[in-house]
Amino acid sequence: MSQQSLHIQTIGQGTPIVMLHGWGVNNAVFQPLHPLFQNYCVHYVDLPGFGDSHPLAGDIDTWVDAIAAQVPTQAIWAGWSLGGLIATRAAIRYPARVIALLTIASSPCFMARDSEAWPGIAPQVLAQFSSQIEQDLGKMVDRFLAIQAMGSATAKQDIKQLRDLVMAKPLPDALALKQGLQMLSNVDLRQAVTTLDLPWLRVWGRLDGLVPRRVPPLMPKGSPRVEDLILPKAAHAPFLSHPVPFADGVLSWLDNII
Repeated sequence: MSQQSLHIQTIGQGTPIVMLHGWGVNNAVFQPLHPLFQNYCVHYVDLPGFGDSHPLAGDIDTWVDAIAAQVPTQAIWAGWSLGGLIATRAAIRYPARVIALLTIASSPCFMARDSEAWPGIAPQVLAQFSSQIEQDLGKMVDRFLAIQAMGSATAKQDIKQLRDLVMAKPLPDALALKQGLQMLSNVDLRQAVTTLDLPWLRVWGRLDGLVPRRVPPLMPKGSPRVEDLILPKAAHAPFLSHPVPFADGVLSWLDNII
């Protein structure tokens, strides 16, 4: 596959931001953020096999390398959910290229690790999604979107907004969905993030059903420049359910680091 097979929508001028979406969706989910980042040059990436990007065989590093080949060499990397995991891996893999990191409702280790008392997604939940990929792709995506909004007071509205945005593009490739599930199941960056030394804003939804509220206190601090923004009434999609406090927190952080 050519590196150019990744579809990236670039909007705006200014400091570059690489924006990565989560599992099962595409970069259209970030449309509500376009006005927010109008003073930045944002590269909204369709991850391999999602939206308008072709699939790409390989692991998380293969995806990071493909994205890095198509975006500016000095940029803020930002990601939501699985996208946050990929952005974090990029900061570890390319410390000279990633000038700051923004993770949204993301974890360095998504899978619950009972032996280590690490909170996360139950293994059987990911296994169910894996089996549903083969059965009914559309139904599986619908179910996952519903889980992401669960807990929010505006859940019904959030799910509809997510679905309307996501379904504007083709359904994701089955291989890409399986690759993403493998990343959510197997990638563990908890130790690696302790080596990061860069501005890092971590945005959390306290009612998140996929990244439990017990995760933020357990997070390694890494750089002293790490900041946490916890939105008390948000779930897994804080930029949709609580756009004003999300925007205030993120823009304030950006103003301080640039």
